[in-house]
Amino acid sequence: MKRIITATVQDRSGVLNRITGMLHKRQFNIDSISVGTSETEGLSKMTFVVEIGDHQKLEQLTKQLNKQIDVIKVSDITDKAIVARELALIKVGGSGHLHAEIQGIIAPFRASVIDVSRDSLTIQVTGKPDKVEALVSLLRPYGIKELTKTGVTAFLRGQQPKQVTEINSFTI
Repeated sequence: MKRIITATVQDRSGVLNRITGMLHKRQFNIDSISVGTSETEGLSKMTFVVEIGDHQKLEQLTKQLNKQIDVIKVSDITDKAIVARELALIKVGGSGHLHAEIQGIIAPFRASVIDVSRDSLTIQVTGKPDKVEALVSLLRPYGIKELTKTGVTAFLRGQQPKQVTEINSFTI
């Protein structure tokens, strides 16, 4: 099952390398990773999409991430209310007469043409990963010359309900 894991980390040289190295050593396959500055100076946010077989492996991953010296906070946000987006740039082959047809395909996806040449169009699309993948699938018959994606970036939506833990009828 794919899990979306976020980590708040110190904005220092080598942090990404250490974390991906740790994931590699423990044989976790990273489907996507995105890293960028956060709202707090000196901290960055990482978003990983990782294929994890079971709950025990997920627990192992979060514990190992938390052990990293530069990691401040780790969260598995997969099953929570989140905002998740991905950016893709897609270069599609096609001459002038196909441009209008391709424009018709990309319009419902709110994608835009960002570059035009005699024999290709470059399209930009942002959205949920399944939306991006749906557009890529529709454009494949036109001949995708190049494709690049940023990877998923995500965080929790607005207010999340607090988890309540009961122990012997006492609420904590």
